[in-house]
Amino acid sequence: MATTFQKRLPQQNNLFIPFITAGDPHPEVTVDLAVTLQNAGASVLELGVPYSDPLADGPVIQEASKRALNNGMSIKKAMQLVPKMRKKGLQIPVILFTYFNPVLQLGLERFFTLLQENEIDGVLIPDLPYEESEGIRRLANQFGVAYISMVAPTSKDRIRKIAKSAEGFLYCVSSLGVTGMRSELPEGISDFLQEVKSAANIPIAVGFGISASDQVELLKGECDGIVIGSAIVNKIAGLETALLNQETRQQALQDFEEYVSSIVSPIITCEV
Repeated sequence: MATTFQKRLPQQNNLFIPFITAGDPHPEVTVDLAVTLQNAGASVLELGVPYSDPLADGPVIQEASKRALNNGMSIKKAMQLVPKMRKKGLQIPVILFTYFNPVLQLGLERFFTLLQENEIDGVLIPDLPYEESEGIRRLANQFGVAYISMVAPTSKDRIRKIAKSAEGFLYCVSSLGVTGMRSELPEGISDFLQEVKSAANIPIAVGFGISASDQVELLKGECDGIVIGSAIVNKIAGLETALLNQETRQQALQDFEEYVSSIVSPIITCEV
């Protein structure tokens, strides 16, 4: 079954894929942030479901999850934000980033029904190993949802196997450990990305630790897209007070857009 992800993706290279946490600092603000990111050149939106026991999230995103959970955010409420984003003009694909436990609590078929009903184009489940994902990948295909796969430098001989069944884009984890802003790219990243690219027939995007325009500049020729999470979530935290105030929100969103654009300008300004 053809996925809406394919229909909504505007291009196959120079992709900018930002991550935000649903409900941080407020559900209404999440909707505005999504549209602002599209205005800043986002190709795909990664919408994170806040979770109390995250395995892959570093301190910045953990704090965002706490704020969102304190606002009463849940996996169902996170999904229900997307139609509101669509009404405000969001046209790019939305990927739901969630851990497997909330999916199991909903039930797999109910989960995919809700994804479809709420105009969500894909799902990424970082704590579900490839070897245990066959059933959920089959359901994703049945519902026309792209199941986003991840590979890491430690994947080694599994890279080709994972790449073969990957959909949407292949998420390359640049370094070991949790998410977070890092001052330098890890050694060997170029060789790793070349190996992944040779195995994949869909765009490859690299994430974990990317937080500055010079890093984007270095990576743009090595991959098809960049995923940026912690730097964006950290900026949202810094603007929290202004974003929550109706009188100052518009200016805060403008500041946010300018900040994001400054990081991703090396790929957004590329010829596509």
